[in-house]
Amino acid sequence: MKDLIGSVAVGVGAGVPTAHAARGPSLVQWPAKVRQFFPHALGTAVGVGLVVGSQVPGLRGIKALAAGASFAGLGTVGFFVAKNKLGEIEAENAEIDACFARPPIDMHLSGSPRSAVDYTLLGREGARFINSVTTHEHAQQIGIKRTHSPIRVFVSVANADSISSRVSLAMSELIRNKAFDREYILIQAPAGSGYANSTPVDVLELLSGGNCATVSVSYGLLPSFLSLAKVRVAGQTQLELLNAIDRELIGRRNKGKHVPKIILFGESLGARIQQFAIPLGSSDLDKYSIFRALWVGTPGGRISDTFHRLCASESVSVDRPEQIPTGTNHRVWFLEHDADPVVRFRPDLAWAQPTWLDPELPRGRNIPQEMTWNLGVTWATLLVDTVFATNVRPGEFESLGHDYRADLGAVATAAFGFSSSISSEQATSLETLLREIEVARAQMLGESRS
Repeated sequence: MKDLIGSVAVGVGAGVPTAHAARGPSLVQWPAKVRQFFPHALGTAVGVGLVVGSQVPGLRGIKALAAGASFAGLGTVGFFVAKNKLGEIEAENAEIDACFARPPIDMHLSGSPRSAVDYTLLGREGARFINSVTTHEHAQQIGIKRTHSPIRVFVSVANADSISSRVSLAMSELIRNKAFDREYILIQAPAGSGYANSTPVDVLELLSGGNCATVSVSYGLLPSFLSLAKVRVAGQTQLELLNAIDRELIGRRNKGKHVPKIILFGESLGARIQQFAIPLGSSDLDKYSIFRALWVGTPGGRISDTFHRLCASESVSVDRPEQIPTGTNHRVWFLEHDADPVVRFRPDLAWAQPTWLDPELPRGRNIPQEMTWNLGVTWATLLVDTVFATNVRPGEFESLGHDYRADLGAVATAAFGFSSSISSEQATSLETLLREIEVARAQMLGESRS
């Protein structure tokens, strides 16, 4: 009994200061109710965890605190899974928006009449990506002559029942469209739900005059934070796609045929799985003849640290377009906001102070000066931050948190090697156009739901 009373006292003693520390600032804005509820919930979770953990043989001190944090973490995931039932999420993401109900007629797109891809199985994100292809009018708006109709290939997880068959289907689409005769082929790794960001593809299509092809093969229908168990499957998908494209390039070289420039792009979990497929960094980029790679908002941790080191000799990392080096010709680009919770979150935040919160060092952009590191608390705060890291309002491009829309136009232009080929006026027109395209797409989607 005395041990239990002592444990309760310890729990209260730890829970109260934990709740107080949890009232400090975070990297992104939370809903008011979450901001109000979080300190009490975290303090209670830590206090209860210490009490319960101390009663379990072998759990004491930090181990008991870790048990409390685990309970809180599992509870958070359980809340989101219960609130949004997995089956319902998958069913919703498998549905195609009403405004895109009809298959495209452009033969250069997957799902069109000559395509082997069943359009009805592309899912919401696949249909949106295919139908977001840029037009001749878009190119004219920024003063670029369009010489080709862009190729967009998308294969959904529902289009075939295995990784190999999905990759084979994607390759057949590329070959059908004579994609290997184009100047560029961009391989985009989608997010867990199948979401493939159209903005960097828009940039490539516009600045290359349409002389390009983009291919994306999905691996699921759930949001990225519910798709972490699929990282290996997703990485294997990227690896098989890279190998298939590489075999085609080798065959073309042997026959003296034109070989396109290969570009890699991945955002968030998409960046992680693409890096998973090329774990040796620069060596693997050489192996697959990669011309350029742009990875945006890569989830943080030791794996990310290691990959950065492997590419250090030929990479550049920027927080925003103003940091793009002049006259640079780097092959690898990392776009990572200083205050992106997805980039900053990592397990060792629970027990170790990160350099970006060192009080003796300058703060990165948008990291609150008042934000301090606290044992366990900072880890929990960043976990909640990741949930609210992306606050997207169509057309309102803000360089905040995990939202990179305001940066992608300029950074993709530099990363893909077009900085020297466009004027400052064209660059400004491109930024305006990207916003207009997003607003028009959002309006179309909104109208289809009304």
